[in-house]
Amino acid sequence: MARFLRPLLRGTTYTRLLHLWVPMLAVSVWIFVDPSSPWMPALLLAPVGLLPAVRRGEGVQARLLLTPGEPEPGISETPAATWRDRLRTVLWLELRMLLGGATAFASVWLPIICFELLRCAWGEAPADVPLLDRLPPHRAWALLAPLPLFALYGAVVGLGELATAGARRLLGPSAAERLAALEERTEQLLERTRIARELHDSIGHALTVAVVQAGAARAAGDPEFTDRALDAIEETGRAALADLERVLGVLRESERPVSARPTLADADRLLESARASGAKVDAEVTGPVEALPGPVSREGYRILQEALTNVLRHAGAVPARVRVAVTGGMLVLEVRNPLPGPIPDAGRGSGLRGIRERAALLGGTARTGPDEGNWQVRVELPLS
Repeated sequence: MARFLRPLLRGTTYTRLLHLWVPMLAVSVWIFVDPSSPWMPALLLAPVGLLPAVRRGEGVQARLLLTPGEPEPGISETPAATWRDRLRTVLWLELRMLLGGATAFASVWLPIICFELLRCAWGEAPADVPLLDRLPPHRAWALLAPLPLFALYGAVVGLGELATAGARRLLGPSAAERLAALEERTEQLLERTRIARELHDSIGHALTVAVVQAGAARAAGDPEFTDRALDAIEETGRAALADLERVLGVLRESERPVSARPTLADADRLLESARASGAKVDAEVTGPVEALPGPVSREGYRILQEALTNVLRHAGAVPARVRVAVTGGMLVLEVRNPLPGPIPDAGRGSGLRGIRERAALLGGTARTGPDEGNWQVRVELPLS
């Protein structure tokens, strides 16, 4: 019984009732103007529904009154962009008028029927109500008096559910709107993934350099070497802080212009940082690196950063060969270093996965893994 009466305790039941009653206000006004044609408001709704802005207004009303509090009600709030959307709006207006008329009839006449049945049960003659004006007074009518109230309850709840289902069907997002929402969601996920990669590459590189430098300075016991190590840690930390501030700025203010990300033209900073950490880096740069397209140059910098970070993290102060070449419409990045020993789960780390993802987003290829006794990271990115 409590479950049966639960809709009476929900505010949604009454907001839906209000939503269905609103069209009847226009009908009531029209009846005073011309009682002979109560169907005229429904006819006038057809051209009104073809206006693009009407769909937005109906969508806002439906979300507020039919689905209050639902984060994703499946009802659009955008103007009609196609004739299909306009025709769906016309159908919705006619459906809303029809359901509103049924609700008004039930809300007025069912309580009247209940009252007249109680009068007959009390012994009074029924009023001039169709189908009830011939009822003889009798106490047995009191047993039937609750039935109209149950019917009213069912009509209010059922018509509200029907109106909500119709709104989701006729005012729901079109295929183009669903595609646009999916694309927006995809862009958001890609942006979150990019930010995660940025943090992993920049902060991870800085921490790796700091740890390696600190360990080398402690083991060396040379004040001059310690000073150089501290300088390298300071420089790397400043660069990481700048990257962190830029990424956090994107998260705090979506409209804020993002400061320029580092490019391959700044690769010397990475190479010097790796050399200061003890690695013997032999770098070869050929081709017009400064003229690379922005996305290719920025992603190439991050790929090179992650590759050098892996050298320091997993191999330590070992000789590393870095090759950056711009040739034949391709950017080729290659980092090779000797393998100090077997590497567990080779190629499965998040850094290497990030390298492959960056290359794939730009239509390139990435190869990471052992090669002739060395560890190799080779990436090819198309320039167009």
